[in-house]
Amino acid sequence: MSVFVDDGPDAAGHEQVVFCQDRHTGLKAIIGIYSTALGPALGGTRFYPYATEEDALRDVLHLSRAMAYKNALAGLDLGGGKAVIWGDPAQLKSEALLRAYGRFVQSLGGRYYTACDVGTYVPDMDVIARETRFVTGRSVEHGGAGDSSILTAWGVFQGMRAAAEHVWGSPTLAGRRVGIAGLGKVGKYLAGHLLSDGASVVATDVSEAALEWARITHPQIDLVADTTALITSDIDVYAPCALGGALDDDTVAALRARVVTGGANNQLAHPGIEKSLVERGILYTPDYLVNAGGVIQVADEIEGFDFDRAKLRATRIFDTTRTILQLADADGVPPAVAADRLAERRMVEVGRLRSIHLG
Repeated sequence: MSVFVDDGPDAAGHEQVVFCQDRHTGLKAIIGIYSTALGPALGGTRFYPYATEEDALRDVLHLSRAMAYKNALAGLDLGGGKAVIWGDPAQLKSEALLRAYGRFVQSLGGRYYTACDVGTYVPDMDVIARETRFVTGRSVEHGGAGDSSILTAWGVFQGMRAAAEHVWGSPTLAGRRVGIAGLGKVGKYLAGHLLSDGASVVATDVSEAALEWARITHPQIDLVADTTALITSDIDVYAPCALGGALDDDTVAALRARVVTGGANNQLAHPGIEKSLVERGILYTPDYLVNAGGVIQVADEIEGFDFDRAKLRATRIFDTTRTILQLADADGVPPAVAADRLAERRMVEVGRLRSIHLG
């Protein structure tokens, strides 16, 4: 095994970036720790076939920074981190590779806790946990929380309710048409919450299996060919629930929805998109605010998992979203800016307490 640690200023302001490699298993991974001001860094491990190592590094840097802000806004005593395993999980994933990765996580001595993300699942966390104590998102059989998508979707729904209240005066999606891009881990649960609330749902997915699930489970969902058809249709709310970068210049220009609230990470393709949304009269609830239910769920494992306690914490995303939308209006800034300010304030004010010597 080999490891290279970069804790210099070139790592986008991160505290630590670790490059991990085990040639025998084919493991190539990058662990990014953005901040431990509030506590150990927590964030999932993404297993994805990036085109280049530069793409993998760029993703882990963006994702780990977002996790620091997400955990801060969620009221957790945890910092922000993320990891990526570079490769096709269908080809590379094995017990040996996951356990090799677990040893790298353990080598950080608790500075980073991992969990599930794109390409990794609860059974994978159980395998990783055979080599490290610093893993969450484990199976119920092993004392974990199980599928974190459950509370991720619940939190997105709460954020969407707060956005609906802000725009239409009532915290419900009843009578609204919501477009979901991605019926995977989070999107499928979100669709269920919306239908139960009285919304109509239009959706798309690149996976035929996901579309078939929708046809069987919720035949009332209107399925469309692709994301372009979705965003240009007559929808009130757009919910990106797949990979990041969903909101680029072309999408924002074509979007017909009044509200954007979704489960995907890093939805803004580049800085300035949040201003374009405001100019078009579209209310965007920051992704790292509304999709924090999953990290709340897995973080609860550190205390000893209690689903009701975790769900209550995730339900408070409604109140946090409402507060941020009010702050944005009062300060005359986009909600993304207001959310950043609130998260940064907590990281500074609470993180400063670590300078008080306890003896």
